[in-house]
Amino acid sequence: MAKYFDVHPDNPQRRTVGQVVDIVRSDGLVAYPTDSCFALGCQLGNRDGIDRIRTIRRLDHRHHFTLMCRDFAQLGQFVVVNNAVFRAIKASTPGSYTFILPATKEVPRRLMHPKKKTVGVRIPDHVVTQALLAELGEPMLSSTLLLPGREEPMTQGWEIKEELDHVVEAVVDSGDCGTEPTTVVDFSQGEAEIVRFGAGDPARFE
Repeated sequence: MAKYFDVHPDNPQRRTVGQVVDIVRSDGLVAYPTDSCFALGCQLGNRDGIDRIRTIRRLDHRHHFTLMCRDFAQLGQFVVVNNAVFRAIKASTPGSYTFILPATKEVPRRLMHPKKKTVGVRIPDHVVTQALLAELGEPMLSSTLLLPGREEPMTQGWEIKEELDHVVEAVVDSGDCGTEPTTVVDFSQGEAEIVRFGAGDPARFE
């Protein structure tokens, strides 16, 4: 049964944030809010967590997982970024964008796209997400909480708790969060290609 954490949206309780991160560090899978919508998250090396995300969302091995990063310095450890791409991403973060980029050797192979050797990265503009990432001290492997057969992601913490009670270890609720997935921009070939239009304004990449 999943633990339910009610977190203040502007001043996240440090003790509560610590309890959630302890679950993540103990190979738990958590549902948590972001600036675009709820996400499923676990530690980078959590193989069982990755498999469970695939099962919950019915994803194949071509799916791009996202590394939810606290800041640009952290993001830069996991992806290859040239100067032009650096400037474009820097100007757009934090925000509701996911960027697909070539992965560095820091990224476990099973998280990369099998052929392209790419991974998704993003820096969220959300107080609670940032508090979790600061406490964790590393990116959290994430995927939008969009269930099979649903056209829209889940947006209510209590509904998520009800639906996923036996497949996640924790649900973090901080009230309203985004209701639309991120805009996804593929920079893996050097030029911006928008592969999903979402919450982030795509105009700057068109």
